[in-house]
Formats: sequence, C-alpha cells, structure tokens
Amino acid sequence: MSMAVVGMIAGMALGFAGYFGGFGAFLLVAALGAVGFVVGRLLEGDMELGDFFRSRDDRRR
Repeated sequence: MSMAVVGMIAGMALGFAGYFGGFGAFLLVAALGAVGFVVGRLLEGDMELGDFFRSRDDRRR
C-alpha cells in the first residue's frame, strides 16, 4: 500500500473522529495513531528504542 493511501486513510479516520466525537476524540485518534506509527517502525527495525533516549551529542557520532 502506498504512503499516499495510508495518509488518506489516516486523514479520513481523523476526520470521522473529529466530526462524530468532537475535538477530544480527534486528539485521541491522533495520539493513538502516532503511538501505532512508532510501534510499527520499531517492529520493522527502522527505529530503535534507544533513539528516544540518547542525547543529541550521541546522535552526531
């Protein structure tokens, strides 16, 4: 599935949540989507958990 289609589906989900559930539901869906994105990247191996906890100086090396 292309990234454009994934983005469209995510946008539609956020739109439905905002329309039917209000702003609070919109924020909840957006936050859970971000968590799901990070977990997916971790499982695929594109990202490591240590990337979130390293200082900026460690990333330059």
